[in-house]
Amino acid sequence: MKILTPLLLTALALPAAAELKLSKLFSDHMVIQRDLPIRIWGWDHAGQTVTASFSGSSASTTATGENGRWELTLPARPASAEPATLTISGSSETSVNDILVGEVWLCSGQSNMRFPMAKSTGADLDLLVENHPAIRLLKLPNVASQQPLDDFNASWTPATDTTAIADFSAVGYYYGRILEENLGVPVGLIDNSWGGSAAEAWLRRDVFDADPRNSEQIDYWRKIETTIPQREAAHQKRLASFHAEKQAAEQAGKRFTRKAPKGPQAMLNSQRRPGNLYGGMLRPLIGYGIRGVIWYQGEANSSRAGNYATLFPSMINHWRAEWNQGDFPFYWAQLADYQAESPQPPALQDAKWAALRDAQTATLSLPHTGQAVIITSGEANDIHPTDKLTVARRLARHALNKTYGFDQLVCESPRYQSHKAENGKITVTFETFGSKLDTADVHHVVGFAIAGDDLNWKWAKGKLKGKNQVEVSNPDIPNPVHVRYAWANNPVCNLQNPEGLPATPFRTDK
Repeated sequence: MKILTPLLLTALALPAAAELKLSKLFSDHMVIQRDLPIRIWGWDHAGQTVTASFSGSSASTTATGENGRWELTLPARPASAEPATLTISGSSETSVNDILVGEVWLCSGQSNMRFPMAKSTGADLDLLVENHPAIRLLKLPNVASQQPLDDFNASWTPATDTTAIADFSAVGYYYGRILEENLGVPVGLIDNSWGGSAAEAWLRRDVFDADPRNSEQIDYWRKIETTIPQREAAHQKRLASFHAEKQAAEQAGKRFTRKAPKGPQAMLNSQRRPGNLYGGMLRPLIGYGIRGVIWYQGEANSSRAGNYATLFPSMINHWRAEWNQGDFPFYWAQLADYQAESPQPPALQDAKWAALRDAQTATLSLPHTGQAVIITSGEANDIHPTDKLTVARRLARHALNKTYGFDQLVCESPRYQSHKAENGKITVTFETFGSKLDTADVHHVVGFAIAGDDLNWKWAKGKLKGKNQVEVSNPDIPNPVHVRYAWANNPVCNLQNPEGLPATPFRTDK
């Protein structure tokens, strides 16, 4: 994590206009999004004429304002793996070399998106042979700022450098490799993620504060922000006590491993404060041509699933509005299975991850979205499952089918459609999206629970009926009314389609 000083934050927010300067997005080895107008921006002396030339086209504009910001647009270009050069001239001249034109995807979220290739299952084999010059990587540093910044400190790297690949998002890299291999065009990947980040940190602060549905978090953060002096005084007392204990231990020759307590400023600079990551990490990217976004986040909001049901779609709509590029594709990974398995159907308050998954599923109501269900790919004892290839493949299915026209490719998990209770059983009908229902490991269906009007839940035996139905029952519940599937933090379940995509968790008792 990088905590920037106020001086450096100001420098990033207000670039010096002493000479021609480009946003760091426009650096050697970059990928330009094909078939979209090419927006380019930077800074120069106010009043300076700036001209950009690329692949036979050119455009000019004038740097304006106190900071001499300029922006111009060049015509859209088709995909090209032939390296090209962008030349910018103003008060000085600069060139950006080895530019490809193809598909650009933003990879965002929290630690499971940040999780590096080097730690992913099987990456040791991949890194032995990885040499994809048509894939380019840009990894943003973690910067928190309430003040919207204009730039960042990073640059593009070709995926011929195994060190850069090993350090890059595993989900993002595998996703990009699948696209590059199937589309045959260059792919640019921007890793814009921060471990432990909350969804509200990725919204512009005034947008978050203007939504009354966020009132609980708004009040929480305003209290923190207005009580910093009192908190700092208490922190100094704790810090003095810490140093005294450490000194005493060292003088006594004892080992002292406890870390110094964090002060209140750490909360202000955290990846959970509303607006911080919009200002520090998203704002510098807005306007750069992208095809879409892949997203892996939700763990940090798992205790507030009700709020996430409105916050997450609001965030997607906000990003799309800010980019002014239409409803670009937005595909996410649903939370994986995690924590201990439940011997009995858990109470709602004990299945917070299940509730968060449900909020993610509800967000599919937005256009051009998709969800990778991964409830059988997690690890009970690790919030960071290492199988990132499976996640990337399921996200790539959505992109290949919905964005790139591979209609024959099944991309959707089976999803609850309706249910009917009669004769002591419940028959659940699924939407199978051109596929059918299947099971993993054993032939009978595992993962259902049913209840009567008393909501006394029991596990249910399930069996497939035709291509899209499951019949569930339990002799201890003669008159079932409600049904749940995979409704637990770490569900034991096996319903899927033949393509191996797990059925989406759901509950009917709402």
